[in-house]
Parts: sequence; structure tokens; C-alpha cells
Amino acid sequence: MNLTATESTTVGLLPAAGPAPVDPLDPIETLLALGEEAMAQRQYERAYDLFSSAARIDARGGRFRRQINRAVRALVPRWHFWMMNDSERNQAYSRAIQQVVGEGQLVLDIGTGAGLLALLAARAGAEQVVTCEGVDVVATAARDIIGRNGYADRVTVVPSLSTDLRVGVDLPRRADVLVTEIFDCALLGEFALPAFRHARRELLTADATILPRGGRIFAQLVESPQLHCLNHVGEVEGFDFSPFASLTSMEYFSTILTNYRYRALTEPVEIFRFDFSEDQYPAAHTVEVVPRENGIAHAVALWFELDVADGVTLSNSPTDETSHWKQGVQTLAAPWRTEKGVPLRFWAAHDDVRVLVGRADEGRVGG
Repeated sequence: MNLTATESTTVGLLPAAGPAPVDPLDPIETLLALGEEAMAQRQYERAYDLFSSAARIDARGGRFRRQINRAVRALVPRWHFWMMNDSERNQAYSRAIQQVVGEGQLVLDIGTGAGLLALLAARAGAEQVVTCEGVDVVATAARDIIGRNGYADRVTVVPSLSTDLRVGVDLPRRADVLVTEIFDCALLGEFALPAFRHARRELLTADATILPRGGRIFAQLVESPQLHCLNHVGEVEGFDFSPFASLTSMEYFSTILTNYRYRALTEPVEIFRFDFSEDQYPAAHTVEVVPRENGIAHAVALWFELDVADGVTLSNSPTDETSHWKQGVQTLAAPWRTEKGVPLRFWAAHDDVRVLVGRADEGRVGG
């Protein structure tokens, strides 16, 4: 293409592709630009607030629903919806709360999410329920849900972590009952043990009822090249990708075990047991299993069982395909060979929030 001098000059002055310039005198444009910057920096709560502020002053209304929703999606993982629709979980907690909650009681609910446990406690007859939620946008939704269902006078939602609650400020007194469901696929990953420990020390009466009462973590060695490929790589199309191994996960990640081809090499074995009415601290010990099959263990599958109340248990075992909880899977960097009937020893450790296993003859990693 031939350009005249004038055309060439004009083309050279065209701005580079990128965001449109922001009018510093337009508050809506400024808020939107700051919101996009917050999204890029993964400051999703700030982005939500900025986009929402832009929407509130926008005369046309509704223009920024898409930006607001992007921030919400980043703040609120989709598993919240699966969790709320987990009827087995919901019914178990409903039965348990009916057992332990009664008139005149102050109930503390830690990590309310959408507010179900708080509503169940109020319906069971609690005089007052104080519930907390660390994500502001979720706390706001819980407050709306509680009001819509007619319990705003008995349930107070505090947009805070439980460890920031104070008796005499957020709670009128120490609570008689604690209910919570802050458990990940291997039980501990949502800081349940520190939350229980803090609540017993600072927020509960000496004889408070805690629900769930305790839990157990199970481990099972499995053979599955498919699972191993989720966290390890070697040669790809003739190229050596082994340096990528520095980015593998040492600890477990969540997945649905039955989505993959695997073979169980051992029976499930209990590796940890917790009584939530007592202080629990980081621990490690050695476990012995007797393989039922010859094979190569590529991973350790992890799941839990909750002792919710008398006669009420919950589990995310691989055999329970309706649970919203997935299973934890820790892949083994160097797979273990198993021989049928020949005992195999491994260590199991937790640091209050995560579980890790390893071969007994390899030594323990970390604290």
C-alpha cells in the first residue's frame, strides 16, 4: 500500500490497540477502570465493590451486570451451589441440629455460606443465632436469605472470620452450641482445627455442644497412571519436560476418584481421628497396610467421615457418588511397588490444615 506524506503521518498518530482512554471527570469510567485493574490484580472483592459503585450511579442501570458477575464468579466458587443442593448433607445436619439445639440457647455458626445451618438452628428453637462469613458478598446473600425466610430477628450475620469475633461485641455472650461445616475433601483444608480451637477458647461456654463431634481421615493406595498424569510429566512429543516437575503439587488436590481408571491396592485405612471438643495439634505417625494386590501405587486417595451427632454420619468416600465433596488425591512422585500380603509402612502427617503421606523409609518432609 502506498501512502502520501499526510496519510503516513496520520497513521503514525493512531493510538496503539488497548483500553479506551478514561475520562478523569467521569466517575463511572474511573470506577470501571479501577475495577478492571483490580480484577487483573486478582483483588476480586475490591473489583466487586468498584463495579457495584459504578452501577449504583449509572442512570441507565444494569449496564455493568457482566463485570459484577465476573467478580462474583471469582469470589464464589461454583461448588457452593452443589453444596447447597447436597440433600444428604443437608438432611444430616438438619437431623443433628434438631437433636442438640433447643430453647434459650445461643448458637454460633462458623462459615455460614448461604445461611443454611443458621436457619436450621433457628427453626430448631434457638433463642439467637450468630453466624459469620468471611466473604462479604456471600454474607450479604446470607443476610437476604435469612430475612426472606423470616428469621432476621433471631439470626445475626457478621461479615467476618470467626477468629475475629468478640464476645460482648459480635456475640452477646459465650455460645451454648457451635455448628459448622468448614471441611474440605480431606477434612482439614478450610482451617477447621484452628477455628475449633479458637472458638473453644474465646467464644463458647465450657460445656458447649459442638457439632460435628469429630471426624476421621482415611487413606487408600491406588494404581492409576491417569491420576499420576494429573500432577506429573516427563517426555512430550520427544521433548524432555521433566523440569516442570518443580511445579507439581506435593500435597493432595481434589478430584472425583471415580472419573478416572484406578485399581485399589489396599483396603482403606484410618490415618487420623479427631475429637472436636478437644484441642488438636499437628501430628505425624507411621501406618502399616497389607496390600491386597500386586501393583504400582501411583497415588493415595484421601477422604473423611464426620461424626455429626448420635446416629448421624457424613462421608465423601468414593463409593458415595452423591456427595458434593470430592476426594483428595496425593500423587506419588516415585510410585510405590506393592506385593500382595507383604506389609507396607508409610507415614501420615498433618500440620493443622493439610494432610501429607510418604514412604516410611524415605523420611518425613516438612513440619
